[in-house]
Amino acid sequence: MLTRTGFFRGLGDSRSTSSATVLELLFDIVYVFALARLAGRVADDLTIVRHTLLSEAGQTVLFFTAMWMIWSLNALLSSTYDPRRPDLQAVLLATMFGTLVLAVTLPQAFGQRGVIFACTYVVIQVGRPLFLVLALRGHPGRAFALRVLTWHAASGVLWISGGISGGLGRGVFWTLALALELIGAATTYPLPRKGGRQLTNSEVTVSQEHLAERYNQFFMIALAEVVLEAGAAVSFPGFTTGGTITLVAAFVTVVSFWRIYFYHVGSGRAPTPSGEGIQLSRWASYSLLLIVGGIICTAVGFGQIIEDPHPPIDWALVAIVFGGPVLFLIGRSFLERESRNAPRCRALFLGAAALVVAAPPMVLFPPVAVAAVAAVTLAGITVFDQRAHKHGHGAETNPTL
Repeated sequence: MLTRTGFFRGLGDSRSTSSATVLELLFDIVYVFALARLAGRVADDLTIVRHTLLSEAGQTVLFFTAMWMIWSLNALLSSTYDPRRPDLQAVLLATMFGTLVLAVTLPQAFGQRGVIFACTYVVIQVGRPLFLVLALRGHPGRAFALRVLTWHAASGVLWISGGISGGLGRGVFWTLALALELIGAATTYPLPRKGGRQLTNSEVTVSQEHLAERYNQFFMIALAEVVLEAGAAVSFPGFTTGGTITLVAAFVTVVSFWRIYFYHVGSGRAPTPSGEGIQLSRWASYSLLLIVGGIICTAVGFGQIIEDPHPPIDWALVAIVFGGPVLFLIGRSFLERESRNAPRCRALFLGAAALVVAAPPMVLFPPVAVAAVAAVTLAGITVFDQRAHKHGHGAETNPTL
């Protein structure tokens, strides 16, 4: 429990807890809804006319990345400062409500609700660093917060411009705005004459344990999307032969994702519920972006096959079913730091290559067979990864979850 004295010490003097708070878990509930809306957009992308597929898919990727930027920066904030503080909790709740508004506007964000989406997004992304600039007066971390605020204010102009313009201009402005934010995050938000120097512990101290746990929790939430999509699709027609086979394939895939995520530990240490076993890399945020994106694609693919198991299968659906695990494996391989004692295992890259090679011939098979082959292949990759990890590090990881 945060004491009154601890609150008045100032935000900059506070430190994040080693484990996530209940409020952060509540924040993730909104993302259950947001991921469901994004999965719906992916499903819609598979049913539209082919000549508009690229633009529609591009819009979905843009929305997914934008929503991810909000979550990742929110996780970084609560992993730096004490999330039990009332002022920080107010910021988290405001961000939570804004994220809910964004999720509601997603289907019409490129239509009538573009201004609402843009304004809400800008308020969230500018409001958080503005709060830090005001709350960190006299603290070394204020300089970094000011740099973040400057970059997001610049991108905010592009977001608002896109919301007002509409049409093709909206896509161009929003793409530029999101690219600006991604570049800023990757370069630690440099400013002219101040540069983008590495942050010192006196400026920002991130709790790696807290951040790793937040990543683990969000991964599990995303993983539930596979169960929800497959289960909801089976519920309507009942247990048909094709639906049952695909449901089993979806379950095997979920177990494989879970096993690879938690048991593929480059450090050779056993992962725990608090995440100490995962030593996050510098690019961990982008890695989890690929991981969650791959899970959503996989969930939609299995759901579509259950709803329409009759051949022939569409090439776009094959790309979704096999491309989802590929994204997951690539993202997972870069999630952790690589060290001399524990070099990055190549099993996941080989598995991704195997999925890419196996995908093209799948257009000749029935959809149910495609789902089964994808699941069996991923299960085989899981076994191969565990064996390679065991021989590569000298001991088998035995986590307790």
